[in-house]
Amino acid sequence: MKPYSIDLRERVLAACDAKDGTVAQVAQRFSVTPRWIYLLKRQRREEGSIAPRGHGGGRTAAFHGPLLTALDQFVARHPDATLEAIREQFIGRVICSTVAIHNALRRLGWRYKKSRYMRVSGTDQT
Repeated sequence: MKPYSIDLRERVLAACDAKDGTVAQVAQRFSVTPRWIYLLKRQRREEGSIAPRGHGGGRTAAFHGPLLTALDQFVARHPDATLEAIREQFIGRVICSTVAIHNALRRLGWRYKKSRYMRVSGTDQT
Protein backbone atom coordinates (compact mmCIF):
# COMPACT_ATOMS: atom_id res chain seq x y z
CA MET A 1 0.00 0.00 0.00
CA LYS A 2 1.37 3.38 -0.97
CA PRO A 3 1.54 6.16 1.62
CA TYR A 4 -0.78 9.12 1.36
CA SER A 5 0.63 12.05 -0.60
CA ILE A 6 2.12 15.10 1.06
CA ASP A 7 -0.60 17.20 -0.60
CA LEU A 8 -3.37 15.19 1.09
CA ARG A 9 -1.55 15.33 4.41
CA GLU A 10 -1.27 19.13 4.16
CA ARG A 11 -4.94 19.55 3.20
CA VAL A 12 -6.13 17.33 6.07
CA LEU A 13 -3.99 19.17 8.62
CA ALA A 14 -5.08 22.56 7.24
CA ALA A 15 -8.73 21.55 7.64
CA CYS A 16 -8.09 20.37 11.20
CA ASP A 17 -6.15 23.53 12.09
CA ALA A 18 -8.91 25.73 10.65
CA LYS A 19 -11.48 23.81 12.73
CA ASP A 20 -13.53 22.93 9.64
CA GLY A 21 -15.35 20.30 11.70
CA THR A 22 -14.51 17.49 14.06
CA VAL A 23 -11.73 15.05 13.31
CA ALA A 24 -14.35 12.49 12.30
CA GLN A 25 -15.96 14.93 9.86
CA VAL A 26 -12.60 15.90 8.35
CA ALA A 27 -11.71 12.21 8.06
CA GLN A 28 -14.94 11.47 6.26
CA ARG A 29 -14.49 14.43 3.91
CA PHE A 30 -10.99 13.29 2.86
CA SER A 31 -11.76 9.53 2.94
CA VAL A 32 -9.23 8.74 5.66
CA THR A 33 -9.66 7.39 9.17
CA PRO A 34 -9.77 9.54 12.29
CA ARG A 35 -6.97 7.39 13.73
CA TRP A 36 -4.73 8.30 10.80
CA ILE A 37 -5.38 12.00 11.43
CA TYR A 38 -4.49 11.63 15.12
CA LEU A 39 -1.27 9.82 14.18
CA LEU A 40 -0.43 12.47 11.57
CA LYS A 41 -0.96 15.27 14.10
CA ARG A 42 1.23 13.46 16.63
CA GLN A 43 3.95 12.93 14.02
CA ARG A 44 3.90 16.65 13.18
CA ARG A 45 4.05 17.57 16.86
CA GLU A 46 6.83 15.14 17.83
CA GLU A 47 8.96 15.03 14.68
CA GLY A 48 8.13 18.32 13.01
CA SER A 49 7.49 16.54 9.73
CA ILE A 50 4.47 15.08 7.98
CA ALA A 51 6.43 13.12 5.40
CA PRO A 52 5.67 9.39 5.20
CA ARG A 53 8.02 7.24 7.21
CA GLY A 54 10.07 4.54 5.56
CA HIS A 55 9.12 0.91 5.58
CA GLY A 56 10.34 -1.00 8.61
CA GLY A 57 11.86 -3.75 6.50
CA GLY A 58 11.23 -7.37 7.22
CA ARG A 59 12.82 -10.60 8.22
CA THR A 60 16.09 -11.44 6.49
CA ALA A 61 15.87 -14.56 4.33
CA ALA A 62 17.65 -17.64 5.65
CA PHE A 63 19.49 -18.01 2.35
CA HIS A 64 21.09 -14.78 1.14
CA GLY A 65 24.41 -13.76 -0.35
CA PRO A 66 26.98 -16.58 -0.55
CA LEU A 67 24.57 -19.12 0.96
CA LEU A 68 22.09 -18.45 -1.81
CA THR A 69 24.81 -19.02 -4.40
CA ALA A 70 25.85 -22.26 -2.65
CA LEU A 71 22.24 -23.44 -2.63
CA ASP A 72 21.94 -22.70 -6.35
CA GLN A 73 25.11 -24.66 -7.11
CA PHE A 74 24.05 -27.59 -4.90
CA VAL A 75 20.66 -27.92 -6.61
CA ALA A 76 22.31 -27.66 -10.04
CA ARG A 77 24.54 -30.62 -9.09
CA HIS A 78 21.76 -32.57 -7.31
CA PRO A 79 18.44 -31.77 -9.04
CA ASP A 80 16.72 -34.80 -7.49
CA ALA A 81 17.47 -33.81 -3.87
CA THR A 82 14.50 -33.39 -1.57
CA LEU A 83 14.01 -30.33 0.59
CA GLU A 84 14.99 -32.38 3.65
CA ALA A 85 18.18 -33.58 1.92
CA ILE A 86 19.06 -30.01 1.01
CA ARG A 87 18.40 -28.95 4.60
CA GLU A 88 20.74 -31.66 5.93
CA GLN A 89 23.43 -30.54 3.47
CA PHE A 90 23.35 -27.01 4.88
CA ILE A 91 23.20 -27.92 8.60
CA GLY A 92 25.94 -25.99 10.36
CA ARG A 93 25.79 -23.09 7.93
CA VAL A 94 22.12 -22.18 8.32
CA ILE A 95 19.30 -23.27 10.60
CA CYS A 96 16.01 -23.08 8.74
CA SER A 97 12.84 -24.89 7.82
CA THR A 98 12.10 -26.68 4.59
CA VAL A 99 9.71 -23.83 3.74
CA ALA A 100 12.64 -21.39 3.86
CA ILE A 101 14.54 -23.62 1.43
CA HIS A 102 11.50 -23.83 -0.83
CA ASN A 103 11.17 -20.02 -0.84
CA ALA A 104 14.87 -19.59 -1.63
CA LEU A 105 14.61 -22.05 -4.52
CA ARG A 106 11.63 -20.16 -5.92
CA ARG A 107 13.61 -16.90 -5.73
CA LEU A 108 16.41 -18.62 -7.66
CA GLY A 109 13.98 -19.79 -10.34
CA TRP A 110 13.92 -23.50 -9.46
CA ARG A 111 10.67 -25.50 -9.59
CA TYR A 112 10.10 -29.10 -8.54
CA LYS A 113 8.83 -31.06 -11.52
CA LYS A 114 8.04 -34.79 -11.46
CA SER A 115 10.93 -35.84 -9.20
CA ARG A 116 13.62 -33.23 -9.64
CA TYR A 117 14.25 -29.51 -9.67
CA MET A 118 14.27 -27.69 -13.00
CA ARG A 119 14.81 -24.07 -13.96
CA VAL A 120 11.70 -22.17 -14.93
CA SER A 121 11.25 -21.69 -18.63
CA GLY A 122 11.22 -18.20 -20.10
CA THR A 123 7.47 -18.22 -20.72
CA ASP A 124 4.94 -17.53 -17.99
CA GLN A 125 2.14 -19.92 -17.14
CA THR A 126 -1.33 -18.91 -18.22
